[in-house]
Amino acid sequence: MSFSSLAPSIIEELNRQLGADRVLENHPIGPYTTFKIGGPADAFFEATSANELSSAVKVARKLHIPFFVLGLGANILVGDQGFRGLVIRNTAKDLSISAEGVLTVESGAIVWPNVIDFTVQSGYSGLEHYAGIPSTIGGALWQNLHFLSPAPERERTMFIDEVFLDAVILDPDNNRREVSHDYFHFGYDESVLHHSGDIVLYARFQLQKADSASLRKIIIENLSWRADRHPPLETEPSAGSIFKKIDGIGAGRLIDEAGLKGERVGDIEITMRHANIMINRGSGRAADVMALIERVKTVVKEKTGYLLEPEIAFVGEF
Repeated sequence: MSFSSLAPSIIEELNRQLGADRVLENHPIGPYTTFKIGGPADAFFEATSANELSSAVKVARKLHIPFFVLGLGANILVGDQGFRGLVIRNTAKDLSISAEGVLTVESGAIVWPNVIDFTVQSGYSGLEHYAGIPSTIGGALWQNLHFLSPAPERERTMFIDEVFLDAVILDPDNNRREVSHDYFHFGYDESVLHHSGDIVLYARFQLQKADSASLRKIIIENLSWRADRHPPLETEPSAGSIFKKIDGIGAGRLIDEAGLKGERVGDIEITMRHANIMINRGSGRAADVMALIERVKTVVKEKTGYLLEPEIAFVGEF
């Protein structure tokens, strides 16, 4: 029997275990994503603390309900038919920093501007490079958040795992565990979280004391560089880069060389700013995104010989 046919009784049980009237039925997911696309979730719950996040995941597993933990909603595409199960929106954002520069932060905290503003105002360096990138702490660990710095003195790709220490996770057996940096097996757009079933509750980062004014200068430089190359999410919603990087070439360059900038299906368009980013012109659908992805893959393969692979995660029913 499908989850949707059981939804009324299950939602009643979820509300009983997670808090009266906090579990919403048939709730839209799209507004909580950076692409502003996607149908409704059968059930929707907002976890405002790491303990609530842990409880919601445990209840979903106990009741054998499919679930998805939603952060800031970047780098994902939610299907037009929505999600058959429970979407847990993670907004747990408690954070603190020690005199030694150890930042302890819940996984739903938003990296930019919230966490970065806090660390910069506190006079600690290590996260300022990621200004402007939409992500929660949990999402940052999921994809090993990275940024190619434009400044000559630090012209390299910086990864968040360079300052990451350790984390507290909820493992697939519902045990809370402290795990080290090495446990995550970080790579480019990669971590153990892609396939382990672990849920990050807290994370710790080792930052260094620095002058706040100098850190703000770096932030301004990076935001300016990013603004020239990335469409503003406020007016041109997107999921970020659609296709995975091809070493030494870049997916964006291949798409550009194939003459696909400006290509459009429905209200989904490849932006002229960056060939590897599709934007939602207003009423775009997941079906439009999928059609444009297939068109790009076909044309790029025909013209360059390279087969592009999507980088974004696909969530729900299409």
